[in-house]
Amino acid sequence: MADYKSIISCRETRHVASQMTMTYPPAPWRLQGFAIQSLNLVDSKVAKDFVPSQLEIVSFLPGKTLGGIYISSYKPGSLVEYNELIVVPGYVRYQGKTGFWISHIYVDNEDSVAGGREIWGLPKETAEFNWEKESVRIYQGQDSQGNNELCYLEYHQGLFNLSTWWEPEVSGNCFSSLGSDLLFFTSQFKSKIALLKSNLEIPTSSPFAPLNLGKPILTLNLQDLELVAGVPKTIKNTEPQTQIHKTENI
Repeated sequence: MADYKSIISCRETRHVASQMTMTYPPAPWRLQGFAIQSLNLVDSKVAKDFVPSQLEIVSFLPGKTLGGIYISSYKPGSLVEYNELIVVPGYVRYQGKTGFWISHIYVDNEDSVAGGREIWGLPKETAEFNWEKESVRIYQGQDSQGNNELCYLEYHQGLFNLSTWWEPEVSGNCFSSLGSDLLFFTSQFKSKIALLKSNLEIPTSSPFAPLNLGKPILTLNLQDLELVAGVPKTIKNTEPQTQIHKTENI
């Protein structure tokens, strides 16, 4: 089972090292390409092991919060070009603000790693992305045959296209932590959206396997994606706390 404090400790060690060696563009980051988004109902009791205790987990159904996996490829025209895997264990609330918590995030660009850690306080790590026609395999290390595999996604176009000429603009809020600070930022999206049929495999050795994200309730294809990752704001100095984790219904 994942331990949030150990994740933070490892992140802060990498934070110091990256400051000494990396440069990256300032926020906001404007990115474009495509993405695949899965949505899951996650057991709130499991999610709490991946979320800091000062955040209240929001339940959408009794004992269930909203999480998922986001896999993207940011192409030429982006401020930084890279592939990305984001793992969301749940939807949370803090002092009237709501948003997602990102427990794991993997990219294949060192500038993205450094910027993600230093600007947004995100626990970015490097990984390999092997894209094939209608599939992607993501792993850490050099073995593309499945060792050190994080997840494998196979997807096919569904029957229902949600936007043929209309490209909705939406925004999503996220919390993160940088040192002792709790951060809050908004990302804005514009994309064509279609439903996908998908098969998501997450090996038991994957760091986020306990979240049981392998059977999403919905998978979306985000084409012609334009994304702006906003400037984070500090909303709380988060000194170590001993409070019991809360779960709250919407």
